[in-house]
Amino acid sequence: MNVFVLNTGRCGSTTFTMACRHITNYTSAHEAKRGVLGEARFQYPKNHIEIDNRLVWLLGRLDQTYGDDAIYVHLKRNDMEVAQSFTNRYDGGVMKAYRGGILQEVDENSDPLAVCLDYCHSVNTNIELFLRDKTRKLEINLETIEQDFVAFWQLIGAKGDLDAALAEFGTSYNSSTQLTPKDIHFDMSRPQNLKQPYGAKQNSLVVRALRKVNGLITNLLEQSGNPR
Repeated sequence: MNVFVLNTGRCGSTTFTMACRHITNYTSAHEAKRGVLGEARFQYPKNHIEIDNRLVWLLGRLDQTYGDDAIYVHLKRNDMEVAQSFTNRYDGGVMKAYRGGILQEVDENSDPLAVCLDYCHSVNTNIELFLRDKTRKLEINLETIEQDFVAFWQLIGAKGDLDAALAEFGTSYNSSTQLTPKDIHFDMSRPQNLKQPYGAKQNSLVVRALRKVNGLITNLLEQSGNPR
């Protein structure tokens, strides 16, 4: 049976994937179908664990394909902590898509933390509604991950090295503070590049100013034929 781990992102999903690699009777992957269109997006091998926060925008098609013939996990973390983590990635990825493509025309003076919390609420309620009629489902909280992962292990009938899987939760994967050169290249809008709390009034003014400068630099690079 297939297993789908639905989540907001920034809630331990990468670490959860690493833990699942110690399961021997299931395959597992994190966002294995990114960029795939049509029915192929939902064609996973049997006995596969898929961890992908983008599935929350494809729940109708997921239900159409698997319905109640799958195990569903709602991986959660305290909303405030998730939102604060997303403010570190506010100008890229899913947060940029959410405020620009889904909410549309969000006031540039809006508190980023409020926008990120709105995203968390939207995603979690989408998942809760989807799971309402599902027979095999489990909520896992990052705050109680060790005991919850054991329950997950038992629910799916996992085989493998449970101790090694649990040990993965002592390692931080994909942390917001683990930046690559790509993360920081011309990226002056990220709050970790500023020394004050992101919600501070004076910091908000600086962030908006830096975003404008960042946009000007990007435009100049594109016009000169040197894309960002």
